[in-house]
Amino acid sequence: MKRLHNFLLSTACFALTSTAAVSADTSGVRSNYVQIAHAMFEDTLVANVAMQSAVDRFLADQSAENLQTARVAWKAARKQYQQTEVFRFGNSVVDDWEGRLNAWPLDEGLIDYVDSGAYGRTADENPLFQANIVANTSVQIGPKVVDTSAITPELIAGELHEALDVEANVATGYHAVEFMLWGQDLNGTGPGAGDRQASDFDLDDCTNRNCDRRRDYLKAAADLVVTDTEEMVAAWSDGGDASVDFGNKSDGEALSTILTGIAGLSYGELAGDRINMGLTLHDTEEEHDCFSDNTHNSHYFNQVGMMSVWNGQYERMSGEIIAGASVADVASELAPDGKASMDAAMDEVLANMNIMRSTA
Repeated sequence: MKRLHNFLLSTACFALTSTAAVSADTSGVRSNYVQIAHAMFEDTLVANVAMQSAVDRFLADQSAENLQTARVAWKAARKQYQQTEVFRFGNSVVDDWEGRLNAWPLDEGLIDYVDSGAYGRTADENPLFQANIVANTSVQIGPKVVDTSAITPELIAGELHEALDVEANVATGYHAVEFMLWGQDLNGTGPGAGDRQASDFDLDDCTNRNCDRRRDYLKAAADLVVTDTEEMVAAWSDGGDASVDFGNKSDGEALSTILTGIAGLSYGELAGDRINMGLTLHDTEEEHDCFSDNTHNSHYFNQVGMMSVWNGQYERMSGEIIAGASVADVASELAPDGKASMDAAMDEVLANMNIMRSTA
């Protein structure tokens, strides 16, 4: 990934300093980029609504089968969302929003019961390490006592998410829903995901107490995933904040935004924080989708999203293909050897990601 990253940065710098040299269809690149962004987030919304519906079905009938269906729907939603992360690092509108949906890793003891032997009892940097909102109707957050008797989207988003400015206090987003659906993964580096039982949500035959409040938390978190995604679909629509912000950039700035998005995700985030840190520290907490053991798929679809933006082509959930002018076309004109190197690097990474997926 380092070779890919270095080429992207050098091309971005060239684009910024040599805008006059750009004679490829830059306007087409810009419009196609916005179209792909809107389509990707729109597909993510569709998948998130399907997940929300599966959660609702499970809460109406707490069978093991319905729990498994909700888990499958969560994984399908992750597949769509992970492709959109290529829009993060170059677009402040996306990056400022992303933490509400994809913040990690989380101190799950903030939300619900945990196995203290595996999890620990205290953390010096986080007083809310075992606050257990599901079990408690109030919680001390700094000098303030917060009423948590009603678990609502407003409570978990407004009062609990990243409370005390501690990043590990993740109360919303995919990983909060993931923890509620799977529970802790107590397998360490061995095979197997979390194994929360459907009866944790059963009002008539409740396990681990507080099933009514656990249901409320799962419902609130799943609903927030949908409403937060609706915001980003609107942002990439005509007249939306992200679309307008990108449209106001010069040609060089727009090309740099696209390349910075790919470079920032490929190297610092995916290769660095999400892959290298876990391998270096041998710490399962560094596993991105640590409760569901879905990390290999999340990494793979990050790469798929980067390749879609680089090539200016995206296949929608419906099977429709969106294709148009791309930053790869600009690179082909300005730096054909570099473009060929980039294509080869992208293909090499995708092949390695496929090995990772099949191995996992």
